[in-house]
Amino acid sequence: MWKKYMTMALAGVLAISVTGCSLLGSLSGSTEIETDAAAAATEAAVVQTSYELPAETAETTQAAGSAQSSGDTAVTLDNLVSGGALDTSDLFSTRDLTQTADLSEAVTLTLTSGQDVTVSTEGVYVLSGSVTNVTVIVEAGDEDKVQLVLDGVSITNDERPAIYVKNADKVFITTTDSENSLSVTGSFTADGTTNTDAVIFSRDDLVLGGVGTLNISSTDNGISGKDDVKLTGGSVSISSVSDGIEANESICIAGGNLTISAQKDGLHAENDEDNSTGFVYICGGSLSVKAGDDGIHATTIVQIDGGSIDLTAAEGIEATWVQLNDGSVTIAASDDGINGARKSSVYTPTVEICGGSLTITMGQGDTDAVDSNGNLIITGGTIDITGQSPFDYDGSVSYTGGTIIVNGQEVNQITNQMMGGGMGGMNGGMGGFGGGRRP
Repeated sequence: MWKKYMTMALAGVLAISVTGCSLLGSLSGSTEIETDAAAAATEAAVVQTSYELPAETAETTQAAGSAQSSGDTAVTLDNLVSGGALDTSDLFSTRDLTQTADLSEAVTLTLTSGQDVTVSTEGVYVLSGSVTNVTVIVEAGDEDKVQLVLDGVSITNDERPAIYVKNADKVFITTTDSENSLSVTGSFTADGTTNTDAVIFSRDDLVLGGVGTLNISSTDNGISGKDDVKLTGGSVSISSVSDGIEANESICIAGGNLTISAQKDGLHAENDEDNSTGFVYICGGSLSVKAGDDGIHATTIVQIDGGSIDLTAAEGIEATWVQLNDGSVTIAASDDGINGARKSSVYTPTVEICGGSLTITMGQGDTDAVDSNGNLIITGGTIDITGQSPFDYDGSVSYTGGTIIVNGQEVNQITNQMMGGGMGGMNGGMGGFGGGRRP
């Protein structure tokens, strides 16, 4: 049922059109200099901070985009299954999954230390240069898609994000076959009432991909997105004092190699004002996390349909509903390996394992490998647990398939550490779900 993830990049990044502009006034070091985009594309050094493609270019790219259907239509991957916890049918677009940018109409920008850059119109912008105290600001129209192509970029800032998305429909950050680094070394300074607390800070949808390397170092969060954050390609390494990646709506990973060392959570999806959203979806790629708190944390759902995941954390995965359908997950935890907690009022706390490979090694003490504050459903896959308490659940249990190994021995029943909390010690089909797929 769960097919292998399509690893070949989808072709077809399309030309795009452009509109309106303004500058971020509160970030220091900004100036605005009029320029011609055609000249900017060939100049070795560019010093202006606000860029707008000329009208004739806008018309050309608009026509090309119309001929190719906007470049952001949804696609369906082989392993995106709408029958899971999430409807994944439109999570990724063709452009999300394309790892190289269309540079035919691109503007080339060489960064200069102390000189902020504001991108105010839809388009593709190729960035290069090794600089200090520079913020690349995206402040475009509500319907604009902006692609920042990192081609050997190094930005080290004292107190401001290296990339700050103030407004756009979606921003793509794409690496060429190059090494790129973004870091903030001091305490972040707010932009008015906005707490810009990440090296890459975005108020709108953000997609990271490419064929190169991006290294991020932060005294707070690595990447912060107020909508959706996606990783579809490239190699991204994050070292952060707080969370590695945080998002209000979702974090979705379809490809690439992501390495995180975080003193708080590795991946954190939560909206403080709405507990019906905030999910994590993984269907491909490689994820390695060392975290002081949770490896993966979501308010609503963590769904894993593929990929290779290695978590070392206090808690490996925490969400209201955790569903493993495919892929390889390895967890070393000092608290709970997987915790189905009461984070959202929309779902019943549930841990559901339907396929894939799950290996959990627990530390000593009052620790549970799989802990559900509600229900536990196991229908397939291989579960290999090393620890004193393999399962703890408060609701019902359904065990209808799969292989369970506890401390080196294969078992054919699920025992409950929490006596009286559910249907401990019983085998298969017990309790309210009876193997159902929807808590």
